[in-house]
Amino acid sequence: MDAAVLHNLGKAPRFEQFPEPVPGKDEVVVHVRAASLKPVDKQMANGSHYASPRALPAVCGIDGVGSLEDGSLVYFAGPRPPYGAMAQRTVVANARCFQVPAGIDETTAAAVVNPGVSAWLTLTWRGRLVAGESVLILGATGVTGRLAVQIAKLLGAGRVIAAGRNEKILSTLRGVGADATIPLDTPDQDLTAAFAREAGGLGFNVIVDYLWGRPTEALLAALMRREFAVATSEMRLIEVGESAGANISLPAAVLRSTPLTLLGTAGIPPLDALTEAYQQVMARAVSGQLRIDTERVPLADIEDAWQRELHGRRLVVIP
Repeated sequence: MDAAVLHNLGKAPRFEQFPEPVPGKDEVVVHVRAASLKPVDKQMANGSHYASPRALPAVCGIDGVGSLEDGSLVYFAGPRPPYGAMAQRTVVANARCFQVPAGIDETTAAAVVNPGVSAWLTLTWRGRLVAGESVLILGATGVTGRLAVQIAKLLGAGRVIAAGRNEKILSTLRGVGADATIPLDTPDQDLTAAFAREAGGLGFNVIVDYLWGRPTEALLAALMRREFAVATSEMRLIEVGESAGANISLPAAVLRSTPLTLLGTAGIPPLDALTEAYQQVMARAVSGQLRIDTERVPLADIEDAWQRELHGRRLVVIP
């Protein structure tokens, strides 16, 4: 079968033949219809992700949409190594297949689930967002960040502030739920002042951080109090990504002077939380409340597609 086969970490996969998958106990063969190409797929292929493949060759892709032998259309995640989603067929545990509802095309379904469910769980399961609270999305111009803006508003956030590095995309975010925007390509002092202005006297209730690095340091400088003050409601900062840097400098005074809690995404949540998030994201995508921009590319063009950098759109590989 045709597949995107990875032979060396740090290199692009190649379009070539790979052995057919054979299902084991409680597994199914999925005939892949669409598989999105995400940053995590590239991180796993270059060896920088904790779940990077330990044995090569392997097929790339952690999730997608496909049909089962009975013709039903499913979203699947976590194919059994060395198989992946970017192939004509793959093999997956039956429990990791979820019915795709009517009313959504396979390209959108393949693109929206991973970032949409991630954003939904970050805001609810980890961020414990309550209706009326304020939300800052740090890295709002990426695909997942843009969905997080939309989801925060759908969940009843009182105010959503979007901060991002792509000013063209940033200018569109008020149309999908942002109440204010902060461009990140400004000098540190100006950026800190912008965060402080939007935080006001109460700060942000939930901060979703897809960037880390310099933008997070500027934010923390804005949040740090320089006088004794009565603690207000807790601020929850959830670290999700590191596209602006893998490390930050964190002054101890930030944690001593502000009611700030630092959280990670904490791996895979319980199945009931995942299922609920999947159903919610799919329902909102079917209704048009969640929107994502996509571009289809043939599997045969995987090497070229792998090198492309898209802003605000998700590539979807079609076998």
